[in-house]
Parts: sequence; C-alpha cells; structure tokens
Amino acid sequence: MWKRRLGAILFGAAVVAGLIALRATDPYAVRVVRETNFDVFQQLKPRQAPADLPLRIIDIDEASLAALGQWPWSRQTMADIARRLDELGAAVVAFDVLFTEPDRLSPVGGPDHDRQFAAALGEVPSVLALSRTVLGGTAPAPKAGFAMTGADPLSNLPQLDGVAAPLPVLLDAASGLGVASLDRDGAGVARRLPLLWSNGTAPVPTLSLEALRLAQGASTLVVLGDTADAGTVEGVRVGDFTVPTGPDGEMWLYYRPLPQATYIPARDLLADGYAALAPRLAGHIVLVGASASGLLDIRASSLGEAVPGVSIHLQALEQMLTGTFLHRADWVGGLELLVIGSSGMAVVLVLLLTGPVVGLMFSLAIAAAATAASWLAFTQYGVLLDPSFTLFAVLVCYAAMAFFQFAVTDADKRRIRRAFAHYIAPSLLTRLEDDASLLRLGGDMREVSVMFSDVRNFTSLSERTAPAELVDILNRLFAALGAAIIRRCGTIDKFMGDAVMAFWNAPADVPRHALLACEAALDMRAALQQLNAAATAAEPIAIGIGIATGPALVGNVGFEERFNYSCIGDTVNIASRLEAACKTVCYDILVTAETQAAAPELAFLAGGSVALKGLSEPEPVVLLVGTAELAQSPAFKTLAAHHERLLAAWARGETAEAELAICTATAEQVEPGLSSFYAACGGRLPHFRAKPLGSAAA
Repeated sequence: MWKRRLGAILFGAAVVAGLIALRATDPYAVRVVRETNFDVFQQLKPRQAPADLPLRIIDIDEASLAALGQWPWSRQTMADIARRLDELGAAVVAFDVLFTEPDRLSPVGGPDHDRQFAAALGEVPSVLALSRTVLGGTAPAPKAGFAMTGADPLSNLPQLDGVAAPLPVLLDAASGLGVASLDRDGAGVARRLPLLWSNGTAPVPTLSLEALRLAQGASTLVVLGDTADAGTVEGVRVGDFTVPTGPDGEMWLYYRPLPQATYIPARDLLADGYAALAPRLAGHIVLVGASASGLLDIRASSLGEAVPGVSIHLQALEQMLTGTFLHRADWVGGLELLVIGSSGMAVVLVLLLTGPVVGLMFSLAIAAAATAASWLAFTQYGVLLDPSFTLFAVLVCYAAMAFFQFAVTDADKRRIRRAFAHYIAPSLLTRLEDDASLLRLGGDMREVSVMFSDVRNFTSLSERTAPAELVDILNRLFAALGAAIIRRCGTIDKFMGDAVMAFWNAPADVPRHALLACEAALDMRAALQQLNAAATAAEPIAIGIGIATGPALVGNVGFEERFNYSCIGDTVNIASRLEAACKTVCYDILVTAETQAAAPELAFLAGGSVALKGLSEPEPVVLLVGTAELAQSPAFKTLAAHHERLLAAWARGETAEAELAICTATAEQVEPGLSSFYAACGGRLPHFRAKPLGSAAA
C-alpha cells in the first residue's frame, strides 16, 4: 500500500512540476488568459477619478470631418487649432497626429502653411508625436533631458528601430517630442503603455509623459533604475509625480469610462463661438487626436471597448495625476509560482488522503481563495495577482489525480473480477458491483431453475485412475460443463467433488430461465460426447442431470465474516433428487413437469413417476430429449405418438410389447440414449401406474 501511495505522490509531484515549468516559460496562451483575467477585473471595478481633472481632448471626429473636409487638413487649420488653444489658456497642447510630410495644400508661391503651423507651435507649450514604424528613419533626439539612477536601462527599453518623425521645421518649433505608439506590437488590447523608448543613444518619452513634463515646466525626467545593476526600470519621476513601471519601462493602464465632457469636437474649437470653451480648456493639458474610424487610430481597451488612441494617452495622464496605478512587480510572478506549487501539492495530498469528494471540495475552496485573494489585491492595493493559472493548476491536479486513482482502482477492479470470475458467475459479479447491499446475509424468494449434474460411477473411475490424471479429467469435464452453463446465463453455485450445482434467474433476472437451463443441459450432453470422442480411456464418462423449476430462497448464506451466494428450498431438493433418479430411469437428463411447461418448444417425453427421497408421493418426471428443432422433426413426432400410446397402455395394466418395440426402434433415430430408458421400463411398470400421467409434449 505504501508503495502505491508513494507512486501516487510522485505522480502528483510530477504534474505540479510540469505546471510550474509551464507557468515559468509563460507561453503566449498563458499570457493571454492572464491578461484577459486582468481585463475582467477592470470591467468589474473600473478606475475612479475626480470629475475636474485638467485634461481634454480636441476630437477630430466624424462630424468635424464632415464640417471641415476630409483628412488631412491644411497645416493652416492645425495652426488655428494651436493658436486658439493658446488663446483659451491651454497649459500644454499635445498632438497625437503625425506631421511627417510637407503640407500638400500649401499654394505654390503662396504662404507656407508648415511655417505658419511652426510659428503657432512656438507660441504655446506643444508636443509633437513620432510613431514607431518598420521602414522609418532614425529617431530624433528627445527634447527632454534625462537623469538616471542605477544602471543604464536602454537595453531593456522597447527599441525605436524606425520611426515616422515630424518635419524638422515643426520639430524645431515644438517644445516637446513624444512617442504616440501605444505598445510594442501596435495591435490587440492596449494593456500597457511604454513610458520610455530607446532611440539607441537616449530614452524617448511617450506622448503623455512628455505632456506632463511640459505642464510642470520641468526640463528633465528622472529614470529610477534598479539597485541590483540589472539595467531595469522601477519608475519615472516627472516633476512632482513619480510613476511606477515594470522592468522595461511600461506602465499598466487602468481604464475608466471617460465622460463625454472630456471630448471637444474640433469643429467647435474652429467655430466662431470658440471663446465659450475657455472654462473647459484653461489650464488644461489638451490632446489633439482623432476618433474618426477612417483615420485608423482605434484600439481596444481592457474594458472591452473600441476607443481612440488619443484617449488611451489621456487615461495614462489621469493615472499619473491621481496616483492610481496597477503594479505587477517581479516578486508577484514568484509568488504565483509558489502558490501554484503549494496549491497543487495540497490538492494531491488531500485527494489521496480523503477521496474525490473531499478533494473536490478542497479544490473548489482553493480556487475560491485564489480568486478572492487576487480580487482583494487588485481592489485594495492595485496589485495584479493572477488567479487564472492557479485555477487551471488546481483543476489539472485534481483531474490528473482523479484519473490516476480511477486507473489504479479500475486495474484493481479488473484484477479482482478476473480472480473472482473463477469462483462466481460474471452476472453475480456485475450485480455485486452495481448493488453493494447484496453483500449481506439473507435473501429473497424468487422463481428459479436449478440444475444438479453428477458423474456416473465416479468411485470406480477414481479407483482405476491415478490422482493426477483424475484431476485432469475432472478439470476438462468441469471446464466443458461450466462453459455450457455460463454460455446460457447460468450461475454456478458450486463444484462438489464430481458434481455441479447451478441455477438460473438469480442474482439477475433471466427471461425464459427454464428454457436456458434445458438448453444448457443439452449443450452439456453434446460437450460430454465430444470429450468422450477425444478421450483415450476405454470407458466413456457419463453424467446425470436433474432440473427443477419453482420457488427458492436466493441470497447469502453463512455468517457475517464468510458467506456464500446460493439458493435453498424444495426446488433445490427436487433437482438434486432428479439427478439421482437418472440412475433409476436410465436416462441422462430429467426435468420436472414445471420445467417442461416453461419450455414447451423443446422435445420432452414423460418418464413416469419416481419416488424421490424426502417426498411422500411419487413425483412425475420428464425426459429432456432434445432441442426445439428435434421436437419439430417427423421422427420425434412419430416417437411421441407411440410413446403416449405406450404409457396409456401401461397405465391400464397392459404390457403393450408391440408399442414398446416400435418406440425402441424409433428411439435409435431420435436420441440413442432413449434405448436405455425403454430397456429399463420393463422393471418400472409400477412407476407408470402410480398416478395418472399427462400427455407427452412435442
């Protein structure tokens, strides 16, 4: 037992180790599930923020495009936007729009709209955007200065291998330069925003971070590096604000549904009554971007919404201003691995010690605790603790151990079934497996068909045969006879020396059980003939079979520690006495009238009445001659007719020698064993006068 339990523990430990290895490698599918779980957390509890944050978006929406014309607009229009925002008191104007090519709408020989826009940019604290592209040029130098603590983090920052940068004339006029790209891949759900990028020689801030720097009048960004000299980033300090980041300078985005007042359509700013917007813009950081779907700046947020990219930069600014951040430090991943390992092994041990039901309850409790702890960490501390892989690990551990126990139990069950199949019938095994209440003392009354079979002259056979050879003969005989019984759905009760007891219709219901018992007897006769034909012994083996049908008590007989499934009652006694009466009747298969009535399609002949031990009156017996096919044969029908006339004559006290001769001659064609019966009838005439006999059935 201890070896099996040790094997189970080692199997469970291997499963847990595999799960830890899977989580440590962190494949794409695992990351997607984890981050989707974090999205659900945000959907259940979005970020809260004050209503008066100094942030606005000038929205290039569908209505503005319809009013002012298709994109791109003239740089003269962009200059008007910059000047009016300056006039209305905007603290910073950050353009989430790329100006990488000269204005195509500038008239030839007329005013240069790019220079007009550059002049407007120079009048207001402004930030222009550059974007990461595959085939772009070299990233320009940042406008911000940088101070660093710890090791140089450039190698860990996302790289700007190629960029789409503003025109030099515009870049020179702007106060700041920020990266508009939202993440490394530029697709899917925007969950993290890189606050710093690397142009190969210096960090370049993201658009929102640069806007916050200018709003405070700061000239320098402080990159807070790690103290372990690993070149990672722990945060960025911007004036009075410190923003925590991951090791590669990314900030987790924590979304909220933005109020409609955050957006101001560009057409309203460019309309004649724009001065009315002053209360909504004065002292604000203003982002200029597009929500029009045709401008292809739409991304998915963690809230499951499609939002303009400019709004994501504004969400980041809100987090910086309110100090509302999400954290996922390196130690969080280590804690998750520890939780996965300890939870998995706990499930393994509990399942082994208590069983599947308690193990399931324990697994559900761990799953609930992991989910609750993750939710608490998110809502109270802003820590992103992943419960999804812990739930997966608990499920896998439970399923693996349940399967392991099932496999072991099933193997034991099969081994036990194979072992006990040598002693009891498969039907009994099946019923015991389905109904454990059968493993108790007692039983119930039911109609059964009982068979007794015995080897004739076994004593003389054993005297003439060596013990080893005798055992071999009995084994071959019982194998053939037992197979015939099992094949006809019988239950072998016991082997008693040279005898076999079997019964039908217990423990499972067996329709037409009397017919099956008779067919099994005929199969046993045929099997014995084959054994005798193949045997080298001079004297063939003969058997006698008695079958009775009627009520019997069927169940477990014995005492609590040891009992046997059997049947008892008058039906059992009659079947045993019939088997003994085969010697008197000189025929190998005798059945009761009840058995004959329950299987009328077979070939039967009345055998007279025989005094059976234990019964006060002689009992009529019936000879089982053959199958239903034989019963329909002309030879048997002829024999049955003469047999009936013969028994009628004997009942009247007549000798009827002529009829006896006809029956004896016909019997050789029908079933040769009947010859012995007719030969012995001369000494049994009183048996046929003992009581009136019913007609023989065919």
